[in-house]
Amino acid sequence: MKLLLMIFITHAIFIPCFSFDVPGNDLPLTLDYYKSTCPNVFDVIKKEMECIVKEDPRNAAIIIRLHFHDCFVQGCDGSVLLDETETLQGEKKASPNINSLKGYKIVDRIKNIIESECPGVVSCADLLTISARDATIMVGGPYWDVPVGRKDSKTASYELATTNLPTPEEGLVSIISKFYYQGLSVEDMVALVGAHTIGKAQCRNFRSRIYGDFRVTSALNPVSETYLASLRELCPERSGEGDSNVTAMDNVTPNLFDNSIYHTLLKGEGLLNSDQEMYTSMFGIQTRKIVSKYAEDPVAFFEQFAKSMVKMGNILNSKSLVDGEVRRNCRFVNT
Repeated sequence: MKLLLMIFITHAIFIPCFSFDVPGNDLPLTLDYYKSTCPNVFDVIKKEMECIVKEDPRNAAIIIRLHFHDCFVQGCDGSVLLDETETLQGEKKASPNINSLKGYKIVDRIKNIIESECPGVVSCADLLTISARDATIMVGGPYWDVPVGRKDSKTASYELATTNLPTPEEGLVSIISKFYYQGLSVEDMVALVGAHTIGKAQCRNFRSRIYGDFRVTSALNPVSETYLASLRELCPERSGEGDSNVTAMDNVTPNLFDNSIYHTLLKGEGLLNSDQEMYTSMFGIQTRKIVSKYAEDPVAFFEQFAKSMVKMGNILNSKSLVDGEVRRNCRFVNT
């Protein structure tokens, strides 16, 4: 499958297209799956995502993260969207998701529009995958073609949501193993973490970092000290105080999808321990080189990010491909 990659570094600069091969040609996904059944689906989602991101640029990061959390549990099958019922334990209350994962109402909004045009045709899993691509574009990131044809699962897994998803305080070796488990390489991991360039984090997820080794990794840089002081003002050391306070993981260009997050790691100022580990961990020989490459070459980062998003989107739930469905409401299995 040849995919086209268009990269916009700013609104004023255009970098020519790349074409590359993405593995997984044997997967039951195609670019024209909805050609006859819902030909306008890509346009509908793009138009709605434009409005959603204009309303709040943070919505871009929210949708990309929701897609990530979906694909790492049972594959990209929309399981993360399911509400809890008497007969189904959902994933929303799992520790990596509760109090932090958002975007469900955005999915509902887009789904309602699509259902009015093409009832019972477009899966929630495909909707979320396409939306993540469009969200990336809306904040200056790369374009990639999205293969579609996923089915929605009839199940969710609280257990897998608890164990499969990387956590902010996790060590590098453990995180690499979680990506490998999904069939994603170290290069994929470092590229996908680049989405943090538009993300925000809650105090509870970076408290241990700013009261831990932040000064060590930033080498007592006076500028870093000022940044650290502002973080500590936002996030008190005592657990329970200001837990839900948020700040940007990229404090330079927080609403622009660029390679700034890697420059932050080079300076030792990564907000999350899991991010900074890629550059400063004693086990990070390979990741350190990749971080440096992406900091130096934004084109290489954009190209790999697009490849890795397609690769992650191709993580499928084999069970849902056989007996899955197209949910009418993304929150509930059809009855």
